[in-house]
Amino acid sequence: MGATSLEGTDICTCRPYLTHAIEECIKTAQKGGCGIVIYFRKEGRSLGEVTKYLVYNSRKRQEGGDRAERYFECTEQVAGVQDTRFQALMPDPLHFLGVTKIHNFISMSDMKYDAIVNTGIKVVNRVEIPPEMVPADAQVEITAKVFHGYNAGKAYQDVDADKLKQTVGREYTLDEEPSDDCSSSTGSAEEESPCCKNGVCSKNKE
Repeated sequence: MGATSLEGTDICTCRPYLTHAIEECIKTAQKGGCGIVIYFRKEGRSLGEVTKYLVYNSRKRQEGGDRAERYFECTEQVAGVQDTRFQALMPDPLHFLGVTKIHNFISMSDMKYDAIVNTGIKVVNRVEIPPEMVPADAQVEITAKVFHGYNAGKAYQDVDADKLKQTVGREYTLDEEPSDDCSSSTGSAEEESPCCKNGVCSKNKE
């Protein structure tokens, strides 16, 4: 999670998972425990922000719209690979902080979970994200990830091949707003509104 968490995009689960993690950390601290949020700058599965936005664009503009069954394929078509993260070193900050047991782990990534437990840290409970926190348009991502092995909890246990095919995001539309120069919606310089002459809008002179 990174830029998309801050910008509030609703196409992915980064922001709701970050919000959920912070809330759980606060609850733990209020009970006398300790909550830790660790941020790794691995934007877009370490492919970078530009690539991530190119993938978003590809997903929304592809024929048939944004579909869960094409989620990982879109990334591979743009970047050549699906994921470039190396999770083996991910638990290092936890060891640096002296963590030996995590009572409540907030992440649906099995790669992160496996990396943590393989280094000797015990995870007692994997806390699922409340379904109401996941935006409607992010159902494409979470459905695709669960189908391919991610753990999002009991709320997503029914994800199968049919669910994968049925899950689609909102349709991409280009909102046409009236321009200041009154030119036609076709964008042709040869088609002008009555108030325009030789490409100059008389309304702009008022």
